[in-house]
Amino acid sequence: MKIVAAMSGGVDSAVAAARIAEQGHEVIGVHLALSSNPQKYRSGARGCCTIEDSHDARRAADMIGIPFYIWDMAEEFHDSVVENFIEEYANGRTPNPCLRCNEKIKFAAVLERAKGLGFDAVATGHYAQMRETELGRMMYRAVDPGKDQSYVLAVLNEEQLSGALFPLGDTVKDDVRIEAKKRGLYVANKPDSHDICFIPSGNNAGWLRDRLGADNGPIVDEDGNQVGEHQGAYTYTIGQRRGLNLSVPTEGGIPRYVLKIEPKSNTVVVGAREALAISHIEGEKAIWCGPIPQSGVAHRGFAQVRAHGTPLPCEYRTDGKSIIAELDEPLFGLATGQGLVIYDGDRVVGSATVSATK
Repeated sequence: MKIVAAMSGGVDSAVAAARIAEQGHEVIGVHLALSSNPQKYRSGARGCCTIEDSHDARRAADMIGIPFYIWDMAEEFHDSVVENFIEEYANGRTPNPCLRCNEKIKFAAVLERAKGLGFDAVATGHYAQMRETELGRMMYRAVDPGKDQSYVLAVLNEEQLSGALFPLGDTVKDDVRIEAKKRGLYVANKPDSHDICFIPSGNNAGWLRDRLGADNGPIVDEDGNQVGEHQGAYTYTIGQRRGLNLSVPTEGGIPRYVLKIEPKSNTVVVGAREALAISHIEGEKAIWCGPIPQSGVAHRGFAQVRAHGTPLPCEYRTDGKSIIAELDEPLFGLATGQGLVIYDGDRVVGSATVSATK
C-alpha cells in the first residue's frame, strides 16, 4: 500500500510511521503546517503545530528512512477550526476544536489530498483500533484506556475510516516510548501536547476577548437578581465555578456555577450545582462510524461527552440525522457544542454535537 504517515513531531506519530514503514509499505511522512505564522501558535513542547515540532518530525522521518514533506493546511485550519471555535463561543456554545480538526483537517482534507496523489491511506499516532467485522470495518477503543482517543475520532465517517490506519491502538503508551528509544528516535521522551494549539497563552477567555471585544453584561441568579458583571458571556462555559467575578455572596458561602449562557441578552445565569444535573441529551449533525442504528428504536449503549470522561450507560434513539440519549444516572455540567459519542461496548457507533440538554 501507498501510505501517508501524518507526523506531528511527537513520539506517537513517529512510532506509528516507523511501524508502517517496517511492514513494507511505500510511506511518506507529512507534517501539517497549520499556521502561516507558527510563532503565533504555541511554542516549545506544549503544542502540536510549532516550528520545533516540524523539525522533530523531519528528524524522525530521516531516522526511519522515509521521504518527508510539509503540507500547508493553514487556510483550511483557520477557516474550519479557528473560525468555528470563535463562532461557537459567540453563540453561547462550548466547542471541542480537536474534534473539528480531526474531522475537517487531519482526515477529510489530508485524506482527500493523499488519495488525489495516489495514496491508499493515512496513518496517524492516535490511540484507537480498527477491526474487520461481519458488518464491515469498525473502530474500537484502544487497549490503553488512559490514552484512548476514539472519542475525538468518532467524527470520522465510514468512508474516512476506510482510509485511516491507527498502528498504536494495540499498545500502551509506556511501551510506545520504550519502542521509540529502541528505534533511536529523538522524540522518545518528548512530552505530550495538550491544551488548544492555536491559543499561545493558554488563556482562552483573554484570547476570545481580543477577537470578539469586551461586551459587559449582567451575571444573574436563577431568580433574575444581578450578582455580578462579566466582560463577555462567551468567556464562560456551563459548569464553570472559578473566575465568575461575583459581587454578591451566597448565604453560607455555597458555591455558584454557570447554569446558562444567553448570548442574545448577553446574560450569564449562575446557581447551585444541583441545577446542573441532566439525564437527557440531544445531539445534532450525527456522524456514523458504521451502519446507522435502526431509526426510532430504543438501543442500549454508552454515552461519552468528554475526551477522557466516564462512559455512561444509556438508552438512545436516532432518526439518522440526530441522536437522543437518556442516561441511566444524571450527569453534571454538560455544555452545548460538545461532542456526544455513542459506544456499543468498546465499538464506536457514532457521534453528534450536543444541541440541548434537560
